[in-house]
Amino acid sequence: MASFTSITADKLARLVGTPNCPILIDVREDDALAADPRLLPGSTHRDYATASRWATEFAGRQLVVSCQKGKKLAEGTAAWLRQAGAQAEVLEGGFEAWRDAGLPLVPLAALPQRSASGATVWVTRARPKVDRIACPWLIRRFVDPAAVFLFVAAAEVEAVAERFDATPFDVDGVFWSHRDENCTFDVMVEEFGLDLEPLRRLAAIVRGADTAQLHLAPEAAGLLAASLGLSRMYSDDLEQLEAGMLIYDAFYRWCRDATGETHNWPNHSPRAARP
Repeated sequence: MASFTSITADKLARLVGTPNCPILIDVREDDALAADPRLLPGSTHRDYATASRWATEFAGRQLVVSCQKGKKLAEGTAAWLRQAGAQAEVLEGGFEAWRDAGLPLVPLAALPQRSASGATVWVTRARPKVDRIACPWLIRRFVDPAAVFLFVAAAEVEAVAERFDATPFDVDGVFWSHRDENCTFDVMVEEFGLDLEPLRRLAAIVRGADTAQLHLAPEAAGLLAASLGLSRMYSDDLEQLEAGMLIYDAFYRWCRDATGETHNWPNHSPRAARP
């Protein structure tokens, strides 16, 4: 049973991918990380030995700390975080419990290099519609919550990527883009190891909306309509992205929790009076 300062893998898995997910920190030792170079979705690796110096960064925040087995390294780091004013729990059983439960893990090799601030930086074409909102949502919810997105003129994406150490996406000729029948969102789900049924379902909706194949999912037409509406409501791409995050949060939760639910208009008409 989890204590008041720990959380089980199955409970944490319900939070991953949602706006309510705590900050996830991996403090495995370097040899353990090298033996299995994958991270819990959305987590970052930190040096437990310097926790007393960086813990203050997270004052007032909610965190979950994992090490290999959820013992001394995670317990000590979480204690330092609480000392610094954070609300920190330990992942019960650590990385091994998460892995053994068959939960998704993101390969370190798939992650772009982080900037000096510790965030990944991505660049794409301005005036996003579907894929260029869906992909940032996926990255922020499952890969890097602090990810930075630059929207620039289409002709300048690759030059900006080179000069500003950003990772280009959803443009021709780059790694993170359409492949065959798959859109960029599909590619990211696969490359980041996020083989989850709700994300597969959402990927079909995104692909249908992004590639004008509305027959792929009944919900694709609705996503396309919402996406085009947002693009006309917001002239600022970053404001549009923030609004779009809520749209994809809702679609993801439907894909995960509500596909079997129906809604019928209730009949509240009074019964006919008996003779």
